[in-house]
Amino acid sequence: MHTVVVGTSGVTASDVLAVARGGARVELSDEAVAALAAAREIVDALAAKPEPVYGVSTGFGALANRHISQELRTQLQRNIVRSHAAGMGPRVEREVVRALMFLRLKTVCSGHTGVRPEVAQTMADLLNAGITPVVHEYGSLGCSGDLAPLSHCALALMGEGDAEGPDGTVRPAAELLAEHGIAPVELREKEGLALLNGTDGMLGMLVMALADLDTLYTSADITAALSLEALLGTDKVLAPELHAIRPHPGQGASAANMLAVLKDSQLTGHHQDDAPRVQDAYSVRCAPQVAGAGRDTLAHARLVAERELAAAVDNPVVLPDGRVESNGNFHGAPVAYVLDFLAIAAADLASIAERRTDRLLDKNRSHGLPPFLADDPGVDSGLMIAQYTQAALVSEMKRLAVPASADSIPSSAMQEDHVSMGWSAARKLRTAVDNLTRVLAIELYAATRAVELREGLTPAPATRAVIDAVREAGVEGPGPDRFLAPDLAAADAFVRDGLLVAAAEKVTGPLR
Repeated sequence: MHTVVVGTSGVTASDVLAVARGGARVELSDEAVAALAAAREIVDALAAKPEPVYGVSTGFGALANRHISQELRTQLQRNIVRSHAAGMGPRVEREVVRALMFLRLKTVCSGHTGVRPEVAQTMADLLNAGITPVVHEYGSLGCSGDLAPLSHCALALMGEGDAEGPDGTVRPAAELLAEHGIAPVELREKEGLALLNGTDGMLGMLVMALADLDTLYTSADITAALSLEALLGTDKVLAPELHAIRPHPGQGASAANMLAVLKDSQLTGHHQDDAPRVQDAYSVRCAPQVAGAGRDTLAHARLVAERELAAAVDNPVVLPDGRVESNGNFHGAPVAYVLDFLAIAAADLASIAERRTDRLLDKNRSHGLPPFLADDPGVDSGLMIAQYTQAALVSEMKRLAVPASADSIPSSAMQEDHVSMGWSAARKLRTAVDNLTRVLAIELYAATRAVELREGLTPAPATRAVIDAVREAGVEGPGPDRFLAPDLAAADAFVRDGLLVAAAEKVTGPLR
């Protein structure tokens, strides 16, 4: 099994995906263990002094003005975890919790948190045992970290609360730890706080969304090319020299992808013989501009994610010179903004795909295709309601594009009076990504059917390969009305699993 070694300098996006989705094992580097021990010595020295130090010998948040005596500090650390494990609502996905745990371990191993090496090792042990704490949908404001979600994870380290075992069954965490020979930890000064105070949940969801959207943006270029071909549009608008004079990188990449997919098509360019149609509609002609802007948004979001993956987010932090200083690095604004930005871009990509689908189904705008791509229009409804489903998905995505990060609600007796709502931004982005996959699957379903209905004209080799692959995957072609939901589900899986991109790339080579 693949192993990810966590050091002091952060992790990569591929590390997060390997642990969260691939079940990779986690090990601590010798460098990380040494850094953990050195930082702990600093915390222990401060804990022995009579002067109060935030997070070490004081209360938390609005209660930070109380000095806590040594005999109560273990109870203090235990209490902060128990009291902050206050999430409600449905469980979040296993991959999200594993990413959350791994990224918290990443910060702990930086040597800036003061956590003992044995606590970090126990965090790795839970991941390696496949023990996934139960984390709930609601409880994070995206400031002072993803507090409730991280608290539920820390609770499991203490042998409390519930967790899912490797077999998928939810049981008391104490039972699962015992079965895997993992001793619960007793938290000492600062450790409870250090386990809760990070942007790890929203960052993990950002990393996974970026991976998914990478595939979906390439998928969107392919479905747009299929729709252009089915509508007998022109590929001249995809010429590199046109995109070079507006040098947005994403736009050029999308145009190049579409051009590669359409190479040697006999369907493109026929509208020059259709006098009323001088140019293709915006949803066809401007596909690279819209998808390209989203690609550039992905690039910016990836830069933010890379910075966060290299960061150590905690409050207070242990500095190399021995100081333990309060800070505001736990604020989720940098991550929240790009999570919202991605939801906006995804909604617009879905919107333009839906407009192309609607055009394929409208006999007044499809240039010779049957109404709703039906076999016997009137007797058959064809894909009429598939487009309704697509429209419903797009409408929801537009609502999800309203920025969560534009909101703030004060908490902790006005001590935490401005919050990022980054966790909420991440949660709605996950829904948007799922919906975008479904929207593109419906465009794929309509466009492949429409291309096949253009009898006497030969599609591009790449689009022919896509059509053949999607039919082999169980998505049926033109014909009388049938139970449509299974076809749409198969098309969704075809896009979601990357099979659409793989089918096109067998002809085109790697797409951008």
